[in-house]
Amino acid sequence: MLESGWGSVVRRPVAGVVALVLFVEALGVAALNWVLASVVDRQDMSLAGLDPDMMSTASKTGGIVFGLYFALCGLVALLAAVRDRSPAGLGRALLISAAVAHALLGAVAWSLVGPLAFLWMVVVLGLIVLLLMTYDGRPERPADAAPGDGAGGDGSPVTPPVTPPAAPTAP
Repeated sequence: MLESGWGSVVRRPVAGVVALVLFVEALGVAALNWVLASVVDRQDMSLAGLDPDMMSTASKTGGIVFGLYFALCGLVALLAAVRDRSPAGLGRALLISAAVAHALLGAVAWSLVGPLAFLWMVVVLGLIVLLLMTYDGRPERPADAAPGDGAGGDGSPVTPPVTPPAAPTAP
């Protein structure tokens, strides 16, 4: 995306909104699994012979793991907003996996929860994809490089022009 387009205006706010949404989702997923675990504890019934204590522990553990996963994805988005740089490496992979998770959950949410949950998943999916796309193709400049310290206008080092070697002369 070119710097002169809307990408430069939208980049940081979108990254900030994605970070906020993922932090809220992290708390929501952890709290929902914790409540479900306490319901299973209080029911004290087995499901197909499964131990209720084991189901409760698994629900609490799953809530904590997925909550930390979404919080880590939110941290990646927050760092992208603060630094105004594209998430790279593991951070980019985390955001892509969060987008895939929201797409899959959105597909299931329509039938199990309803259209509102589907809409929420699609909006979050769209925000994550927008975050990834607004930084896509943007030239990176190291944070410590200033425009006048030997770096080109796009942050790339300036290389001298290559001159061809001189042709040998006959004696």
